[in-house]
Amino acid sequence: MAEFNSQQVAVGGAVKSSTLVPVTPRNLTLGQALITAGGLAVRDVEFASIRIYRDGTLYQIPVETYRAQPQLKDKLLVAGDAVYVDTTYDLDRAFEFYKTKLDVISLRSSARSDVLRSLETEIGIRRGSLDEQRRLFETRTKLDGEKRDFVYLSGEVTKQNRFPLPYGHQATLADVLYNEGGFDNTTGDPTEIYVLRGSSDPAKVGEIVAYHLDAGNAANIILATSFEMRPNDVIFIEEQPITKWGRALQQAFPAILSSASRAAL
Repeated sequence: MAEFNSQQVAVGGAVKSSTLVPVTPRNLTLGQALITAGGLAVRDVEFASIRIYRDGTLYQIPVETYRAQPQLKDKLLVAGDAVYVDTTYDLDRAFEFYKTKLDVISLRSSARSDVLRSLETEIGIRRGSLDEQRRLFETRTKLDGEKRDFVYLSGEVTKQNRFPLPYGHQATLADVLYNEGGFDNTTGDPTEIYVLRGSSDPAKVGEIVAYHLDAGNAANIILATSFEMRPNDVIFIEEQPITKWGRALQQAFPAILSSASRAAL
């Protein structure tokens, strides 16, 4: 006997190539199955999971955990397993994958309906749990109970404000400026945009690094789309020279009029 093609494991989702992998006499591991499918094709590891459906039960391994714990690659798979790599928590796509593979990996059609019912129940439980987690997370976020990192806007911006950094990916200087409406060129000086960043070294408390962007040259704006923001950065936009002069005059003019009035008396 050279092959065991009747005993297979289905692999799909965020892999290079969905495939059916034969279970050999030397056993088949999760790592081997994923390698046979071309390996993981995942961008955002933080949100990706490896789901294994077996005999009515759905097992889930976050990709971050899978990569951090090498022993998980040696997890043995058995005939009839279905492995699906998902980059979101949307279980509907995983369910459709498992359902289409049941005809291939199930030996008896009489058992197919029982397997489908079991799978639907398991998917429903998982979906309910994930939906509840998402609602709780959204509630905590609205009530300011979820830890957030912020970037602060100051100077001649449309609104003195703080910008919450997004979860799971980086925000750039352009994201912050244009999400908050940018700034008014009549008062703000596009040649004098600064990002002020404090030192993370405890031995250098109070030390500040200032990054300067001259957006007066339109070609330099592309730099803002690649400059990554960090927690507690301060974006400061200097005022136009004419704005400084006008504001100084506004402050000084009432005092001048008052002095002139007293002199006239």
